[in-house]
Amino acid sequence: MNYFNNMYSGYGFQGGLGSGIFSTVILILVWSLFWKGIALWNASKRNEPWWFIALLVINTMGILEIFYIFAIAKIKLSELFDNIFKK
Repeated sequence: MNYFNNMYSGYGFQGGLGSGIFSTVILILVWSLFWKGIALWNASKRNEPWWFIALLVINTMGILEIFYIFAIAKIKLSELFDNIFKK
């Protein structure tokens, strides 16, 4: 009985596989939020409400956002932050 208490304590984050999964989830979250923010910013600046709604609702871990930025909005990698920080 004591074996199971020690094995399952700590919510599964005792190192090993649990901490690796947690780190991966955090990395995917940051990646997705980064691309989603840039895509939503560009969709609103280009006055494209349907793209804004689609990008806001559909979660594809950045794939749809990257497609929108480079294929639909045709923004070059060198111009990616120029629209955001330009006053």
